[in-house]
Amino acid sequence: MHHRADAHEADILVIGGGLGGCAAALAALESGARVILTEETDWIGGQMTSQLVPPDEHGWIERFGRTASYQRFREGVRTHYREQRALTAAARRDPLLNPGTAWVSPLAFEPKVGLAVLHAMLEPHRASGRLWLLLDHRPVGIRQEAADRIAAVVVEDRQTGKQKSLSGKFVIDATELGDLLALAAVEHVTGQEAQAETGEPSAPAVARPENQQAFTWCFALEHEAGADHVGAPPENYAAWRDYTFPIRPAWPGPIFSFTGLNPRTMEPVHYRFAPPAAAAEAPAHDASRRPPIDRTLWNYRRILDRRQFLPDPSVRDVTVVNWPMNDYLAKSLLDPRTEIRSAALTEARALSLALLHWLQTEAPRPEGGCGWPGLRLRPDIAGTPDGLAKAAYIREARRIRALYTIREQDVASSCYGATADRAREFEDSVGVGSYRIDLHPTTGGDNFVDVATLPFQIPLGALIPVRLTNLLPAAKNIGTTHITNGCYRLHPVEWNIGEAVGALAAFCLEHQIPPQRVHADSVWRERYQRILQGRGVELRWPPALIMAEGDPHAHAD
Repeated sequence: MHHRADAHEADILVIGGGLGGCAAALAALESGARVILTEETDWIGGQMTSQLVPPDEHGWIERFGRTASYQRFREGVRTHYREQRALTAAARRDPLLNPGTAWVSPLAFEPKVGLAVLHAMLEPHRASGRLWLLLDHRPVGIRQEAADRIAAVVVEDRQTGKQKSLSGKFVIDATELGDLLALAAVEHVTGQEAQAETGEPSAPAVARPENQQAFTWCFALEHEAGADHVGAPPENYAAWRDYTFPIRPAWPGPIFSFTGLNPRTMEPVHYRFAPPAAAAEAPAHDASRRPPIDRTLWNYRRILDRRQFLPDPSVRDVTVVNWPMNDYLAKSLLDPRTEIRSAALTEARALSLALLHWLQTEAPRPEGGCGWPGLRLRPDIAGTPDGLAKAAYIREARRIRALYTIREQDVASSCYGATADRAREFEDSVGVGSYRIDLHPTTGGDNFVDVATLPFQIPLGALIPVRLTNLLPAAKNIGTTHITNGCYRLHPVEWNIGEAVGALAAFCLEHQIPPQRVHADSVWRERYQRILQGRGVELRWPPALIMAEGDPHAHAD
């Protein structure tokens, strides 16, 4: 790694340390490149760690449909619990250990464990000097080398305000909002495209670039039966308590309610919420068996299930609150005005704190009465003073104008025959994914959009900008539409995207060719795809017979 004063140089810059950024850095490092990886918070891992979101994964994830390195990460989490935590005998020997037994995720765990595993995967490269990790640094500027190349990225230390110039032959934008696309004036899209442009059945007639999905400020929650952790009502509590989503079709009432809408049918749905009883009151569980899963809101994204651990009064259930009730959509994080973006973040935090107070004081209890005063935040889990996540959970970013844009008709099951078992197959595939198109309510007033998909591929063309030759996207900023972003934004897909991009940058660096040539030339492309396969990246879904043996909806949201 080359350093001089405030200028630093590597082969590849990875700006953004979320899942895509970590996977990109790891792939580039394992290919022999020198890497600088930056992260805006003090935790790498993005949605898995700093944003407090347990992984959303498809039902085949334990057997296939993931990269080898992503599975190494998952097994690293399980190994951590087996070696360092006092598990029950059943949990310790369970090959599919799920520390939280969340019903939305086959592997729900504390974010600090995911953080430790990611650092362990990167540590040999940091120790060798080929990786320089810069935490608490955000990109603030770009230096162009030519019209189609970025020479350097200027990052600012969020603690001191000091700036550094980072140079690299390739630059990977793995930021949560596609920040480099704006800083470098890269051709990109925001919000919704018009149906006339994409031909998508679910697209609107008129494009609305300002219309972005809600984001959520998640928090970790525990319940101490018999305790009273209620504080003063947060500022503007009454306004948030009575707030109704300004969306179409209409929400059935105030958002602070256990009645919402089924995203797939738009029919009212009634959520069940019941924090666990005190250990002395809880029914006994046979610790020699895997605990049963009850589909309540508490268990939805639970990251610690005390039944998995040996009896200890200090170990209590912990769940993550990432519900429709704290989806924030009043303002967009992609608004060009700094004051609007700042207000959006402040208000989203206030919304989540108001939801907590409502749960403590006014939420209806199944057995009668209101509120659970024993609920409290877990700052130690979130890694923050107040117990809210370090960063907001972002669902939608700026998206590059790519050589190929993935559209709804590429992946939606309704666009294929009844016997189809997979979506469109691409010759330039660099990985696979599977998830429904899941769009949350938007700043422009749209309700949920939920569309069934077939298992899909990640085409290389969606990862390459139309013009720049040394910038690549590695998160939610690839060439999807507003619609298809809804199924390409989840944990294993973002990891696969990052891994493919990191390997691509290293491949192009080694052979001194631009990514566009890898895409256009079948010889180069196939050489690159063989490298991915050698890394354990699955380019295609297995035969239908093998896929039929799994349950693709076992853990679907």
